[in-house]
Formats: sequence, C-alpha cells, structure tokens
Amino acid sequence: MKKRILDTGALSLENLKAKPVRTACLVVVTAILAFTLFGGSLLALNLREGLATMTKRFGADLMVVPAGTSEKAQSLLLQGGADYFYFNAGIADKIAETKGIACASPQFFLSSLSTECCDAAVQLIAYDPETDFVVRPWIAEKHSATVEDGQVVVGSRISLRANGTIQLFNHEYPVAAQLSTSASGFDTSIFMTMNTMRSLIDRAHAEKYNFIADQQGDEIISAVLAKVEPSAVPSVVAYTIRRENSDVEVLVSQGIFSTLAAALTGLVSYIHIFSAVLWILAVIVLTAVFSGSIHERKREFALLRILGATRKKLVGIVLSESSLAGIAGGSAGIILAGLVVFPFSTLISERLELPYLDAPLLNSIPLVLGSLVLSVLVGPLASLYSAFRISRAETYFTLREGE
Repeated sequence: MKKRILDTGALSLENLKAKPVRTACLVVVTAILAFTLFGGSLLALNLREGLATMTKRFGADLMVVPAGTSEKAQSLLLQGGADYFYFNAGIADKIAETKGIACASPQFFLSSLSTECCDAAVQLIAYDPETDFVVRPWIAEKHSATVEDGQVVVGSRISLRANGTIQLFNHEYPVAAQLSTSASGFDTSIFMTMNTMRSLIDRAHAEKYNFIADQQGDEIISAVLAKVEPSAVPSVVAYTIRRENSDVEVLVSQGIFSTLAAALTGLVSYIHIFSAVLWILAVIVLTAVFSGSIHERKREFALLRILGATRKKLVGIVLSESSLAGIAGGSAGIILAGLVVFPFSTLISERLELPYLDAPLLNSIPLVLGSLVLSVLVGPLASLYSAFRISRAETYFTLREGE
C-alpha cells in the first residue's frame, strides 16, 4: 500500500472534503463577497471609461438648440432614442459670427418613428461636411475616404444587412462605415450629409411618408454645434448667445459632463461603501462560523497534538483551510461576476442611463487580482482568533471534556 504524506495543505484539503456543508458555507460567503467586489469595481471602471469616451467623442464646447428643448437634446445625446426639434437655419450663421466662437456647424435630426419603414427605429442625423468638426474626425477612424452623398455612417449598435446596407423608408443605403463605440446616444444613430438627408426625405415623400419637419418650412435645422476660441470661456460665450438670440437654449458640454461626473462619482462611492460594509460583514460571519467549527473540533486538534503536531502546525492547518476555501469562493465569485457584467453590458448601460463602456480587458486584470486577494484574506483574518485559541488549549483537559 502506497504511503501518503499529509502535509499542512493536504491535510487541510482532506478536512474540507470531510465537512462538505461547512466548506460550502465558507465558499458561498466568500463567493458573494468576491462577486460584489469584482462586479462593483468593474462597473465603476466601465462607467469611468464611458464618461471619458463620451467627452472625447462629443468634440463641441456648445450645443445650441431651440428654446424649451434642452432636456430633449441632452437625453438624445446621452441615451439616444428618436426625437426631433427645429428652428430656422439662419441661426447657424449668427452663432458662427458670435464673439468667441472659433467654428460652428449645423445638424438636422429626423426620426424614423417605426420599424415598418426602416430596419430599425433610430435617430437620423444630417451634418454639413463643409463645416463639421465633430462627426468627420470620428468617421476618419474607420473610413479614410470621403463619405459620398447617398452613403450613410452608422453607430456601433446599429445592425446592418448582409450586403452592407441599411433600409430607410423602403430604400437601401450603402453603409460607408460603422463607428466605434462612444457610450452615447450616437451609438444608435445614423449619420449622413445634408444632401443625403434631402434625398432621403424626397424618397420618403414619394412613398407617402410625412414628417413633423414638413410643417416647419424648408430652411430648418435642429442644432448648432460650436467650438469656442482657446482664449474664450464657454459659459461666457453661451451667455452671449442666449442674450443675442431669445429663441434658443445653449448646452455647455462642461456642464453636461460635470453633472454626469458628479452622478458617476456618487454611484461609485455607494458601490465602494457597500463593498466595504459587505467585507466587514463577511469577516464577522466567517469568524462566527470558524469559532463554532473550532469548538466542535477541539478533540480532533487534541489528538493531532498527541500525534506530534506542534501548536504552529495547528494554526497552519486552520489558516490553510480558510485560505483554500477563500481561493475557491473568490475564484467562483469573480467568474460569476464576469459572466454577468460582460455579456450584459448593453442592458446594464440602458438600465443605468449613464455613459457605460467596457474597458480594455487588460485594465480588468488588477481588479481581478485585487478582488481575489481581498476575498482570500477574509478567511484567514476571520479564523485567526479561533486558530490562536485552539493552539493554546491544553491537550489533556480538551480530551477529558465531555466525559
């Protein structure tokens, strides 16, 4: 018969196998903790990534919209959806001539209100290729050539047909490029030149489709995006625009993103506080579990002392058992959190209604290691008192207890 040497690790593993219910309790508590630590940290990381990407993609300092539509415009920017609002196109020239404005470019919004006419209910956005400074740099990352009239560019969450086209109002349009993710409403939008938009509306009219924009006249736009001069203060320029144009509202990108950053910071703080409280509770719960377990196993440890185990050996066994349970539970919790967060990132983004974007996988590695270390540490910390107590017990009196 082959002899087997039971070192501390092997003996701890055998002890865990011998008590499956107790072991399951340790693993489950640690798994819940690891799930919360890693899942919460990953959500916080992705929210920061989403805000940084959205800020970079927006590219404009100011967004000028018709009076009374600022909430619609902000919702469209942040969450997407389908909406529309219009004012006279002449406002674009006025904005461009305002003191402190470096450049300005108009945009026109058209909503497809049902999927009967199109492959998807999306926001259609027309831009002026002559003055645009927001959409074209973004397109250039995926499409080096000029977007021709008759072509469209789609957001990252738009599904294309197999032949690389998308149907809009019963007409197929070739897709020049699909943009990278922006964590904003632009991900569910379709971009085209002003000429393409005019052609699209004419085709839609021929198919008996009507739009709210038809009632506003020919020379209309939905918004003007503007960049201020380096020496100018965006909020001051916004005030000037409001003072000189009574029928407009001005969204300052700094204000939008600072509000988002504040909301994000608050949410992240709650996540961290909840994780810290749960970590402390896990230590308390596991301390109680180990205390009860050690009390039941006093005779077992007394026999090990008789067989030659040192006090240090007993402490090592208890700490090894808690560490092994922590590794198993921590690994399970982290894997489960990954299976929940990564595949359902789109749903999470929609529910949170905040900029949310999956961060690069390499950025998740420190979170995995940190969550695993914190989860594994819970067990040894919780068992430390019990291990010290059993190591100080007198073998003779322990064996005689209960007689």
